[in-house]
Amino acid sequence: MGGQADERVVLYVREGCHLCEAARDVVVPLAAEAGTRVREVDIDAGPDAAELTDRYGELVPVVTVDGVQQGYWRIDAGRVRRALAGGRG
Repeated sequence: MGGQADERVVLYVREGCHLCEAARDVVVPLAAEAGTRVREVDIDAGPDAAELTDRYGELVPVVTVDGVQQGYWRIDAGRVRRALAGGRG
Protein backbone atom coordinates (compact mmCIF):
# COMPACT_ATOMS: atom_id res chain seq x y z
CA MET A 1 0.00 0.00 0.00
CA GLY A 2 1.17 3.50 -0.78
CA GLY A 3 1.50 6.52 1.44
CA GLN A 4 -1.94 7.91 0.61
CA ALA A 5 -3.75 4.90 2.10
CA ASP A 6 -1.63 5.29 5.24
CA GLU A 7 -2.74 8.92 5.58
CA ARG A 8 -6.49 8.21 5.69
CA VAL A 9 -6.68 8.22 9.49
CA VAL A 10 -4.75 10.68 11.63
CA LEU A 11 -4.99 10.71 15.41
CA TYR A 12 -3.72 13.90 17.05
CA VAL A 13 -2.54 13.17 20.60
CA ARG A 14 -0.27 14.39 23.35
CA GLU A 15 1.84 12.50 25.86
CA GLY A 16 0.15 11.64 29.15
CA CYS A 17 -3.38 12.05 27.77
CA HIS A 18 -5.72 9.34 29.08
CA LEU A 19 -8.40 10.22 26.52
CA CYS A 20 -5.78 9.75 23.80
CA GLU A 21 -5.19 6.19 24.98
CA ALA A 22 -8.94 5.50 24.88
CA ALA A 23 -9.18 7.03 21.40
CA ARG A 24 -6.33 4.83 20.18
CA ASP A 25 -8.22 1.76 21.44
CA VAL A 26 -11.23 2.81 19.33
CA VAL A 27 -9.55 4.09 16.18
CA VAL A 28 -6.79 1.54 15.54
CA PRO A 29 -9.12 -1.49 15.22
CA LEU A 30 -11.54 0.49 13.01
CA ALA A 31 -8.71 1.50 10.69
CA ALA A 32 -7.52 -2.11 10.53
CA GLU A 33 -11.05 -3.23 9.55
CA ALA A 34 -10.91 -0.69 6.71
CA GLY A 35 -7.50 -1.92 5.59
CA THR A 36 -5.52 1.13 6.63
CA ARG A 37 -3.39 2.28 9.51
CA VAL A 38 -3.51 5.20 11.90
CA ARG A 39 -0.83 7.87 11.77
CA GLU A 40 -0.40 9.39 15.22
CA VAL A 41 0.76 12.96 15.54
CA ASP A 42 1.96 14.31 18.89
CA ILE A 43 0.78 17.92 18.78
CA ASP A 44 3.51 18.99 21.20
CA ALA A 45 6.44 17.63 19.17
CA GLY A 46 8.00 18.25 15.80
CA PRO A 47 8.32 21.23 13.50
CA ASP A 48 4.54 21.89 13.39
CA ALA A 49 4.05 21.76 17.17
CA ALA A 50 3.14 25.44 17.62
CA GLU A 51 0.51 25.34 14.87
CA LEU A 52 -0.92 21.99 15.99
CA THR A 53 -1.04 23.01 19.63
CA ASP A 54 -2.90 26.19 18.66
CA ARG A 55 -5.35 24.20 16.54
CA TYR A 56 -5.91 21.11 18.69
CA GLY A 57 -4.52 21.92 22.16
CA GLU A 58 -7.86 21.95 23.99
CA LEU A 59 -9.44 19.21 21.89
CA VAL A 60 -7.05 16.22 21.91
CA PRO A 61 -7.52 13.55 21.04
CA VAL A 62 -8.72 14.53 17.57
CA VAL A 63 -9.29 12.04 14.76
CA THR A 64 -9.49 12.87 11.08
CA VAL A 65 -10.45 10.58 8.22
CA ASP A 66 -9.44 11.64 4.72
CA GLY A 67 -8.61 15.08 6.12
CA VAL A 68 -12.03 15.66 7.70
CA GLN A 69 -12.30 15.94 11.49
CA GLN A 70 -14.52 13.15 12.79
CA GLY A 71 -14.35 13.76 16.49
CA TYR A 72 -12.46 14.94 19.52
CA TRP A 73 -12.22 14.18 23.25
CA ARG A 74 -14.36 11.01 23.28
CA ILE A 75 -14.30 9.38 19.86
CA ASP A 76 -17.54 7.96 18.44
CA ALA A 77 -16.70 4.59 16.85
CA GLY A 78 -19.81 4.64 14.65
CA ARG A 79 -18.94 8.00 13.16
CA VAL A 80 -15.37 6.93 12.39
CA ARG A 81 -16.59 3.64 10.87
CA ARG A 82 -19.05 5.49 8.62
CA ALA A 83 -16.37 7.93 7.52
CA LEU A 84 -14.02 5.08 6.65
CA ALA A 85 -16.74 3.27 4.70
CA GLY A 86 -17.83 6.41 2.87
CA GLY A 87 -14.33 7.20 1.76
CA ARG A 88 -13.99 4.09 -0.36
CA GLY A 89 -15.01 4.55 -3.95
